[in-house]
Amino acid sequence: MNISEIDREDFRIFLEEIAEATMPFGKYGPKNYPPFGIPLIDLPPEYYTWFMNQGWPKGRLGELMAMISEIKATGADHVFDPIRRARGGRASVRKRRPRHDF
Repeated sequence: MNISEIDREDFRIFLEEIAEATMPFGKYGPKNYPPFGIPLIDLPPEYYTWFMNQGWPKGRLGELMAMISEIKATGADHVFDPIRRARGGRASVRKRRPRHDF
């Protein structure tokens, strides 16, 4: 299968778009992970499964999440590694424990 230049360009634009996309609401949104929320590519698989069962958000956000979910489900998550490296690594979704100095 030969990928045309249009397909490559569309994929490049898609990668640029998801590199900037963050979760704008909910558990992984800016309220809990300021200032922008967790990047879509770093959301846990369980979160994508929940949306898949409940329904994707409307608009471009839902489209991006559905595409990212499909990429992750096929085991091709490595395509996001250059984006993560450029941002300084994977965003952590683990809550930090408060430090107690005893």
